[in-house]
Amino acid sequence: MTTSTRGAAKTPAVLVLEDGRTFRGRAYGAVGETFGEAVFSTGMTGYQETLTDPSYHRQVVVMTAPHVGNTGVNDEDPESGRIWVSGYVVRDPARVSSNWRAQRSLDEELAAQGVVGISGVDTRALTRHLRERGAMRVGIFSGDAWTGVRDEALLARVKEQPEMTGANLSAEVATKEAYVVPAIGEKKFTVAAVDLGIKGMTPHRMAERGIEVHVLPATATVEDVYAVDPDGVFFSNGPGDPATADGPVAVMQGVLERKTPLFGICFGNQILGRALGFGTYKLKYGHRGINQPVQDRTTGKVEVTAHNHGFAVDAPLDKVSDTPYGRAEVSHVCLNDQVVEGLQLLDQPAFSVQYHPEAAAGPHDAAYLFDRFVSLMEAERA
Repeated sequence: MTTSTRGAAKTPAVLVLEDGRTFRGRAYGAVGETFGEAVFSTGMTGYQETLTDPSYHRQVVVMTAPHVGNTGVNDEDPESGRIWVSGYVVRDPARVSSNWRAQRSLDEELAAQGVVGISGVDTRALTRHLRERGAMRVGIFSGDAWTGVRDEALLARVKEQPEMTGANLSAEVATKEAYVVPAIGEKKFTVAAVDLGIKGMTPHRMAERGIEVHVLPATATVEDVYAVDPDGVFFSNGPGDPATADGPVAVMQGVLERKTPLFGICFGNQILGRALGFGTYKLKYGHRGINQPVQDRTTGKVEVTAHNHGFAVDAPLDKVSDTPYGRAEVSHVCLNDQVVEGLQLLDQPAFSVQYHPEAAAGPHDAAYLFDRFVSLMEAERA
């Protein structure tokens, strides 16, 4: 429940974690209350892309960068049609937007979309707490939602909220109707993209390479996928627990049975892991930001990459695994903690990564992965 109000900078606010720790600050954006999973993002830029990433559905994002909002908000950088984060936590919000592309301030945009936030928080201490204790449920309260309410009552409200483990969320953020992103220039291939929470830049990156992208709902069937006569199939990023995604897993298995070139990112990587018979698990605090080091084990190259995931695939790093669809191996690994960041099949054209190669926002180190997908489709056609 939120009440969108502008000029809320002087309104007291409080952040309450499910383990009882509280942080006091000032309202930022909308005034009211909100709940979600507290996570932190290490990105220093690209807050518009973060806010509008559907993968952040039902999460309260803590920005580790201390100064947020200085470039304002425009209508060109969002990755979807709305802000998806449940709440926003910053230390020092910019008082003035200063960018030639800015059309309004960040706090105005948060208020207009009813996103409850808090500023003036020691985000360094909050981030260290989440690193030590793990991502957890949280509530932000300001205005009437906090006035006269005891902290014990607020904590009880937080503990009533559902956890991210077991959450099936992709259908809540995905498109309800299929749509087409046309190829830029000459059309070379057709790709069926299963939308589990896709970002706008992803089909654009494929379109730049001559791909006509048919974006399908998360509930798409194998028949829906092959109705567009695809040269390749793509599974997108998205929110929630991959252990609940039985439908997309079954669709991916149908694609693997037909040996159609396949590429998955983020949630799509976890779907591939499940389709191959691997398990998934929840990370303590996840990977979120645009500065995560990953090694491509097929080339030895180290990339700086954009991440947003709280779950990972449980696959062996030290051997090739036998699966119902041929041999598979871990192709990418995070250099911070050795978490699986990519999978590839050795006997048919299918691969995935756990991060975001579309670089919105983020570095362009992983752009070659779209070219790798194109190469698979070219080889299959040949």
